[in-house]
Amino acid sequence: MDETSFKKTNMLSFNIIGYAFITLFALICVLPFYITVVGSFTAERYLIFGISLWPQEVSVEAYRAILTDFAAIARSYGITILTVVIGTPLSLFVTCMAAYALRHRDFKARNIISFYFFFTTLFSGGLVPYYILITKLNLRDNFWVLIIPSLVSVFNIIIVRTYFSTNISDALQEAATIDGAGNLRIFFTIYLPLAIPVLATISLFTGIGFWNQWYSARLFINDRNLFPLQYLLYRIFINAEFAELIAEKTGRIAGALPRQGFRLAMTVITTGPIILAYPFVQKYFVSGMTIGAVKG
Repeated sequence: MDETSFKKTNMLSFNIIGYAFITLFALICVLPFYITVVGSFTAERYLIFGISLWPQEVSVEAYRAILTDFAAIARSYGITILTVVIGTPLSLFVTCMAAYALRHRDFKARNIISFYFFFTTLFSGGLVPYYILITKLNLRDNFWVLIIPSLVSVFNIIIVRTYFSTNISDALQEAATIDGAGNLRIFFTIYLPLAIPVLATISLFTGIGFWNQWYSARLFINDRNLFPLQYLLYRIFINAEFAELIAEKTGRIAGALPRQGFRLAMTVITTGPIILAYPFVQKYFVSGMTIGAVKG
């Protein structure tokens, strides 16, 4: 066997082993969600002994319990989707504008503002000042309380600023300035188009954060019409458990809630849309995760 054939054989063997390992790793990653879906369709009495790879008895009781008030679920889904659709672009805009300003060395207040941002990641005023601030802003029982407090993430600002600094040359801005372009035009026509990978990555993280929004609703929202999906499902489960506890203490009969199946069905309902959306930003997500990597 000549040297060329030997190299080709080794490369083929390496590719086979590599693809086999990647396939196995992908299956391991998918397995937990698959088991969750199977468990959500399994009868409660079989879940006591664990979750199998195939439901021993198919049951939709968990989903029926969740969808008892379908109108409330649909309304909460709408609130959550609206929060993601409005909050994600606004958060990206604020994050990119802040990163664009902090990226310039000639910005006089750059160091002061950077320190202020970084300081908030180490210390916070606590829950009481936060609650008073939201109340003073008249955001209680207001849809915007689900968006405004979560608009700015210092971590995301640092990531975007790093991307701007390492991947966009100063020469581009200097050339645009010589041609008469202002900061807004440079920002929208140069920086944003060249920052699609990092924007896709940040949008995924931000969108997931808004999708999982429930803590603000628990603190500041009492109107059921404004409950996001996560918080509504949490209340349904807590109320059902409380009703069963009272029934057990008083000796009364209460409708049995498939607790394990309910948890699994909640997971499927709340994470399904995010998993379906991930493939659309996956190629940008991979390139965005290499921010700051050494270029050859």
